[in-house]
Amino acid sequence: MAKGRKTTQEERAEIVAFCIEHNKNYGLVVETYKVSYQQIYNWVRKYEEGGVDKLKDNRGRTKPVEEMTEVEKLKAEMKILEAKNRQLEIENAFIKKLQELKGGGR
Repeated sequence: MAKGRKTTQEERAEIVAFCIEHNKNYGLVVETYKVSYQQIYNWVRKYEEGGVDKLKDNRGRTKPVEEMTEVEKLKAEMKILEAKNRQLEIENAFIKKLQELKGGGR
């Protein structure tokens, strides 16, 4: 199991996008980004509840909180939406192929 590590809000958004794009294959994400399963699961859940803003780490008072600009937030949101779109395209292609194999492609 991968041990947790510090990440930026932008990196968390990228990891969530990758996870969603790969049909929430948490094992693959753990291997690829070297972060824990629990971190990824929580980030995906937080994103689904409230978008990119929910990926901000608000712990601690001594650390400066990294603020994303509006442009960075929009880019991160766009990455995640593109990943969701690719996942839906894959699912649609699978359904179409399955219908063709069943004999008709109706």
